[in-house]
Amino acid sequence: MKKWSKVLLGSAAVLGLTTVLTGCGHKDNSSSNGGKTTVSMYMPGDKPKNYSAMIKKANKQLAKKYPDVRLSMKFIGWGDYPQKYNVMVTSGDKYDLAFAQNYPVNAQKGVYADMTDLINKYAPDAKKKIDPAYWKGLTVKGKVYGFPVNANVYANNSVVFNEALLKKNGLSVPKDARTYADFTSTLEKFHAKNPNVAAFAIGQGFKVSPRAMSFVLGNSLPFAIDATGKSKKVFNAYDQPEMQSILKTMHEWYKKGIIPKDAATSNTQYNLQDNTWFSRQETQGPFDYGTHALENASGGKKMVARPITDALKSEAQAQVAVWSISKTSQHKKQAMEVLNALNTDPVLLNNITWGLQGQQWNFTDKAKGKIKTTSKYQPGYFIGAWMMGNNDLLYTQDSVTQKMIDQRKENIKNAKESRDLGWIPQTDEFKTEVTNCSNVMSKYLDILNTGTADPVPTIHKMDKELKTAGYDKIQASLQKQYDKFLANK
Repeated sequence: MKKWSKVLLGSAAVLGLTTVLTGCGHKDNSSSNGGKTTVSMYMPGDKPKNYSAMIKKANKQLAKKYPDVRLSMKFIGWGDYPQKYNVMVTSGDKYDLAFAQNYPVNAQKGVYADMTDLINKYAPDAKKKIDPAYWKGLTVKGKVYGFPVNANVYANNSVVFNEALLKKNGLSVPKDARTYADFTSTLEKFHAKNPNVAAFAIGQGFKVSPRAMSFVLGNSLPFAIDATGKSKKVFNAYDQPEMQSILKTMHEWYKKGIIPKDAATSNTQYNLQDNTWFSRQETQGPFDYGTHALENASGGKKMVARPITDALKSEAQAQVAVWSISKTSQHKKQAMEVLNALNTDPVLLNNITWGLQGQQWNFTDKAKGKIKTTSKYQPGYFIGAWMMGNNDLLYTQDSVTQKMIDQRKENIKNAKESRDLGWIPQTDEFKTEVTNCSNVMSKYLDILNTGTADPVPTIHKMDKELKTAGYDKIQASLQKQYDKFLANK
């Protein structure tokens, strides 16, 4: 499960935050007191309501293995995190750990500490427990600059429906639905009865999902490859018939009111637990056990999901949840020890990701790691497991059977790899062109992906601007790199 993140603000807005962040950063970042080191850990999201009790218990558990290390979590709202994170890494702020954004670019910029030796020396056990696909997806020129959260190493993007609203309106979702267009009839019928509820709840920053494309410079730029390997070309995703067909469907939905009229500019949060949405797009993988994880995160709301993309171990999935250590951190060893603990100590991890034992949950079978949540298990009292530590250590509710767990392990073992897994393009020779193309895409991404604009004429206009911005130079370099990668694979 993964939140889709908002588009970055312009450079002027980002620069405007520098004073605010750096002014407070040196005050409460990493510190050493009385021989004990406090490791700062920055992450997106709201501070849990039970944070004081949670961090107290976490540090008590952490001290069993690392008596001189303390952890302090720093929370920045989802909407603000990308901008403020950018300020942190570009200003040289002396944070210890941070939830990485745009990992390949920042790793190549040199703003992260090289973790290669740190992992081998201080977290060898944690390293062994992580699927090798993650290390392939995070290696840059033979070095590793991020520590992955071992979770959904492969995933589907799915369209998820609010089951209560389906039943209330006498609607169903076709079992064989595999494309956006397959949902049109259901969405039209819902919108006709409920014009004030978002039929397809999306907003600024949303991206549609072709079935098997890998965006090699991230999905805010158009450069993509066929993840199945049927084609060896680096192409403009927006020129492909599949992408244009999806965007035409979005545009039809927009014109019919299925998509909110202000979607291209809206920062509205459609909370999982609320009935402000009928359908939405979510990323689901093996550790989600279908809709189980989403339903837990919503406080028990039942959902129906239909996958619209192929399940592949990919570069994108390897980089979904990555912890970086600042190059300027004064406590790199201790930061790695915290990561090691989060990836090897189930007591530490579960009292963060499930909330507190005795408060949000209790054991039903401690030996088997089975738990039952309480009425106090609600959003705001835990931190999502997908962004914290090795999900293989998570306790499971009784509703997750051993058969489901065994199937999850088998599915992970048998999942195919995206053709480009292990290829992180080198961007040094076309940095200026990437910036220029990013500026062009920022004008078109939201209006295209939310269906606000008529796709074909808009893409034609966008392509002309991309060509002027240096698209051809980037594409040629990427194609040369990809050919070399495939030849050596």
